[in-house]
Amino acid sequence: MEKKDRYNVAVVGATGAVGQKIIETLEKRNFPVGELKLLASARSAGQQVQFQGRTYTVEEALPEAFEGIDFALFSAGGSISEKLAPAAVERGAVVIDNTSAFRMVPEVPLVVPEVNPHMIGQHQGIIANPNCSTIQMLVALKPLYDAYGIDRIIVSTYQAVSGAGQNAINDLLDQTRAILNGEQPEPKVLPVGSLPKKHQQAFNVIPQIDVFTDNGFTKEEMKMVNETRKIFGDPDIQVTPTTVRVPVLYGHSESVYVELKNSFDLEEVVQLLQGAPGVKVIDNPEAQEYPMAVTAEGSYDTFVGRIRRDLFHPRGLNMWIVSDNVLKGAAWNAVQIAEYMVKTR
Repeated sequence: MEKKDRYNVAVVGATGAVGQKIIETLEKRNFPVGELKLLASARSAGQQVQFQGRTYTVEEALPEAFEGIDFALFSAGGSISEKLAPAAVERGAVVIDNTSAFRMVPEVPLVVPEVNPHMIGQHQGIIANPNCSTIQMLVALKPLYDAYGIDRIIVSTYQAVSGAGQNAINDLLDQTRAILNGEQPEPKVLPVGSLPKKHQQAFNVIPQIDVFTDNGFTKEEMKMVNETRKIFGDPDIQVTPTTVRVPVLYGHSESVYVELKNSFDLEEVVQLLQGAPGVKVIDNPEAQEYPMAVTAEGSYDTFVGRIRRDLFHPRGLNMWIVSDNVLKGAAWNAVQIAEYMVKTR
């Protein structure tokens, strides 16, 4: 892609939760947008969206819509990406895809700009955004991986319903209203999977995100395993995840235990995290100061706290990691990749 003053941008899935945040982030970051195309399904075409004081009409996402586009930011589901991303690339666009469609394709870079920006230049037209829970974990672990090496990660996630889309947000709100009104809630969305059975999410936690695989782990959990290895370029790193959906609208939280390869000084660990790009440390337990979902909501940063040595393993470290899953976990990471490409042209 040649250096330009302005770049033509297409947002695919423009009416969805992530698509809306991509548009908002492009505006807040003052990304050098020339022409903007907002694309979605046929049923969403015709909707009106505001951007930089102008009103845009959402168009149906079709291959010909990508003519003249420089960046195509996809967040409309894996099947749409599989169908339309190659068409966008054929027409000269660089695709930054938020779905899982291309993440584990060997020739497609899987990128977190704070972790492996060098992979951006190796793209062949498509760059994949990792899973939201993987992104925030690796933003926090990158400085420790570089300084000490990592043998093993054990992570339990507490993931917001926005990770399952706008319908899950609406369903949680409907369930909550019903319960507060003394009515029986009627779950309609979660867990997302092949079975028709749905569980109450309001005032409840569900230890399932995505469908289960033959090894007893869910697809969401296996994403964290496989994506961590690909992003770090380390096929030997051990990752044991348990992913859980909690009744929170925005902001994924993670309890992370990591076994480092080399011994560490705790103060040095804190200093490394404080100096890491995209990381903010909030770790003052005596004053009850630590990251929470409401801390992260609306922020591009990844927040880290509860940093402490393990009680038994000499190289074990525990921490609490929180980030806005729709921003750093999706929209901001995608726009950040595009910004990096613009700046390094």
